[in-house]
Amino acid sequence: MNLMLPLHSFQGKTILITGGGSGLGLSMAEGLLRLGAQVALMSRNEEKLQKAAEKLTSDTGGKVITFSADVRDAAKVEEGIQFIVETAGGLHGVVNNAAGNFISPTERLSANAFSSVIDIVLKGTIHTTMAAGKYWMEQKQPGTFVNIVTTYASTGSGYVVPSATAKAGVIALTRSLAVEWAKYGIRTNAIAPGPFPTEGAWSRLFPKEALPPDLAEKMDPASKIPLNRVGRHEELVNLVSFLLSEFSGFINGEVVTIDGGEWLQGAGEFNWLNAVPSKMWDAIEAATRKGK
Repeated sequence: MNLMLPLHSFQGKTILITGGGSGLGLSMAEGLLRLGAQVALMSRNEEKLQKAAEKLTSDTGGKVITFSADVRDAAKVEEGIQFIVETAGGLHGVVNNAAGNFISPTERLSANAFSSVIDIVLKGTIHTTMAAGKYWMEQKQPGTFVNIVTTYASTGSGYVVPSATAKAGVIALTRSLAVEWAKYGIRTNAIAPGPFPTEGAWSRLFPKEALPPDLAEKMDPASKIPLNRVGRHEELVNLVSFLLSEFSGFINGEVVTIDGGEWLQGAGEFNWLNAVPSKMWDAIEAATRKGK
């Protein structure tokens, strides 16, 4: 990884990442370990956690703590926070990254389908935030939260309504606690990533094998991004580490978008004109002059 912050920026710090056993969580863990942090991973899958810990330790030489917990279970999350604190000697930052999502027409969804996403994304974030926040208050210690949301949490989006609803709640939580808990030295920010390919989520949200080639091509996320590419994991890692660090000590309650301009391209009414070739613009200009 090409890391932005100086090495040892997180020396003596312990950072918890929920859903850290794979995908973006695993990349964030690697980056923070390389910057000197102890990293704690919390996820439901014990086997996946152990494999992740072994790989991270082998690749970085850093210390990885694991605790198997479903973030939907508030009592288990509290137990996990206590275990991490006792094992690592403290806790300094939390990345609320655990998530669940899938695409579907909303009318096809059952109440359980909504609950499965909202309970992980929104309630899980609340459970982890409450447990860590109370610990920091009791210890009279500052702390930092970085919540992983989405760009459509602000705009809304069809076909991922449970996720959009839950992530919008996480943004409200982020901004609310940024004000309420700042007096305790606790900062709360969020990151709204665009497309960053991961093996698991990518196949669920962009199931190309189930689509005809022409539709699969239209669904290619890179085609909707002004920079004409998807994000690189190290780019997200650098942003997360910055927001967790003291270098961002005056940033509080912010939602930082990192999507190559994707949502802005979709929001602009006339941005579709990017598809107009140069020669056609000559004809448009001539017609416009004639109209005048």
